[in-house]
Amino acid sequence: MDMTYYDHGTPAERWERAQMFFGAKDYAAAARVLGGLVEEVPEQTGPRLLLARSYYHSAQLRRAESELRVLVERDPVEHYARLMLGRTLERQGRHEEAGSHLRIASALAGDFERV
Repeated sequence: MDMTYYDHGTPAERWERAQMFFGAKDYAAAARVLGGLVEEVPEQTGPRLLLARSYYHSAQLRRAESELRVLVERDPVEHYARLMLGRTLERQGRHEEAGSHLRIASALAGDFERV
């Protein structure tokens, strides 16, 4: 497959293109753009999180899990990455493991159960 369209342009242009694909629900195309971008700027949370979401929505759950684990390991209080990791694990039928991440995400968001 010719990847030149997905890899073409500055990081900012590729970020914009990836967001356009994601917004149009073309999650596989968004992931193709974001894969290269994440390799280029691995320290940035935004592209990696959108890559994980693209994988999640295109049912590439193992890949989504991998990207989300990087984010959670790097920043354990990254609420949305924690929530997405829990949901990704749920979709894989790993409910017990998912539960701990979903509880942490809920606590980080301030969604405490009333006693």
